[in-house]
Amino acid sequence: MAQRGTPLPLPAPATIFKPLAEGGVLFSTESEVYFGVNLIGARIWQLLPPVTATFEELCAKLAAQYHDVNEAQIQRDVRRFLDDLISNALVVTNSAKDEADPTVSERTR
Repeated sequence: MAQRGTPLPLPAPATIFKPLAEGGVLFSTESEVYFGVNLIGARIWQLLPPVTATFEELCAKLAAQYHDVNEAQIQRDVRRFLDDLISNALVVTNSAKDEADPTVSERTR
């Protein structure tokens, strides 16, 4: 059965995550970018695929964990965080992954 919803980006192969008491730090071994995250950012990182597959699933898990924040706010915050990860090349979108993998176009022909 196909997953319905917006696919999440995948952690970039060159990204290392180090959890810390106050959140964590992401480091790209490719671009040498350090990216500090708070506890919520660390939790979002931990929920990226393969743990959850879609944006909606990730937000629902956060909403179940953080009852004091409405789901619309969670969605806005997660989207902003994911956009930051994408712009810093710490995650890759499915389309970017497909473009980097020449076998994808061969499989879809």
